[in-house]
Amino acid sequence: METKNFICICCPMGCHLTVTLEEGAVQKMEGNSCGRGIAYARQEATNPTRMVTALMRAANREQPLSVKTTAPVPKNLIFCCVNEIYAARPKAPIHLGEVLIENVCGTGANVVATQDMP
Repeated sequence: METKNFICICCPMGCHLTVTLEEGAVQKMEGNSCGRGIAYARQEATNPTRMVTALMRAANREQPLSVKTTAPVPKNLIFCCVNEIYAARPKAPIHLGEVLIENVCGTGANVVATQDMP
C-alpha cells in the first residue's frame, strides 16, 4: 500500500487530501470537503497532468513569444514538451491562438501563441 498527500487546488478551501493506492489503483481517499477534491486527488495520484506555459523564439524576431498548451499534458512529458517548444522557430507574424506545434510530444495537445507578434 502506498499513501500520497495533496493539497486540493479546486476551490479556496485547500483541503489536505490523503490517497491510499494499491498496485496503482485508488483504494481510499480522505480529507475532501467537496466532490471536486475526489476527482482532483484521483487524477493527481494516478496520472498527474499540467498545463505548460513557456516562451518561444521566433526565427525573425529578438523578443520571445508567450505560448501554452491547449490542454494539460502528462507531468512526465513536461520536459519533452518544453524541449520541443525550445527547438521550434516559427516565423512572425504570429497571431493570438495560432497553433505553432501540433500534438506536442504525442500528447494530443497543441502549442498555441498567447499573444500577437507582428
